[in-house]
Amino acid sequence: MATRRDYYEILGLDRNASDAEIKRAFRKLAFRYHPDHNHEDGAEERFKEISEAYEALSDPEKRAAYDRFGHSGMEGFFGRDFEGFGFGGLGDIFDTFFGGMASATRQAPRRGADLHYQIAITFEEAAFGVDKEINISRIENCSLCGGTGSKLGSNPLRCPNCNGSGRVRRVQQSIFGRFTNITTCPQCQGEGRIIGEPCPQCRGKGKEGKRRTISVKIPAGVEDSSQIRLTGEGEAGSRGGRAGNLYVSLAVKPHPYFVRDGDDIHFKLKVNFAQAVLGAEVEVPTLNDKTRLRIPAGSQTGRVFQLKGQGIPHLHRGGRGDLLVTLLLATPKSLSKRQRQLFEELAQSFDSDKGE
Repeated sequence: MATRRDYYEILGLDRNASDAEIKRAFRKLAFRYHPDHNHEDGAEERFKEISEAYEALSDPEKRAAYDRFGHSGMEGFFGRDFEGFGFGGLGDIFDTFFGGMASATRQAPRRGADLHYQIAITFEEAAFGVDKEINISRIENCSLCGGTGSKLGSNPLRCPNCNGSGRVRRVQQSIFGRFTNITTCPQCQGEGRIIGEPCPQCRGKGKEGKRRTISVKIPAGVEDSSQIRLTGEGEAGSRGGRAGNLYVSLAVKPHPYFVRDGDDIHFKLKVNFAQAVLGAEVEVPTLNDKTRLRIPAGSQTGRVFQLKGQGIPHLHRGGRGDLLVTLLLATPKSLSKRQRQLFEELAQSFDSDKGE
């Protein structure tokens, strides 16, 4: 025969627990293990164990007997029906604590669903910002009835099946007494009301699909995969709940020759041997236009030139990143006869000077 667990241990309490502490412990555990929403193996047995412990410890007479004689002291009490314990059974115990709350939850305003949209923008639009317009489909409150679902001039009626509570109670008898099962009213779907005269436009649903054009302001400095939230531009809520949000994800197209690194941008500049050896002033593209860059004589391939303030504007603050220009020595694939002659003469001079 299995050993019965201590009631205080079941509720996670010590023997000096107050009545309020016993009630709080039961409320927490009963909600967690109630078989209506906990379908794990052993949840129902755990709930019965919790309820039995609460029945014993919440009543001063039964608690005193248990404290003095343990489980043997409860035989006189548990030999009677659970109906005599001040509650209507396990289901009524749970209903006393949670029934009103469950009904309020179903009747509470419900926020509308969020919507998601992706938009492609150019490298320059991401850098400097842009205003875009997008077309979305969403669920809105009916424009004729305002979301009530009822024909103009009429009002919803109280559901006769649940008397406006949005829930129905079903009582079952078990070895532990009456067990009250509370479910959503099948007639009104938990609304507590029914539509007597439906709106002809939405047919009583209170909602209709609409296609809207939304303006999206994209700030300067955004990056690829950035997300912009447009509060209240999602789908309409229910029972007076606020609308959801619209989240716009940005896909930035790659640039033909700029590569972004944070708020800096990189550009590879190809120069020939003469420009690298003798030095030169060359034209370099920027996000705004073009600029002149002075290449010192003897510059090596891979050298990086930093053009301050020519990069991406910082998001939500002043200033810009830099343009980093990397020098790449371009080797010609073909030479004219004269060019080849000159390179041969140059090569000979390098040889005579030991390559220097």
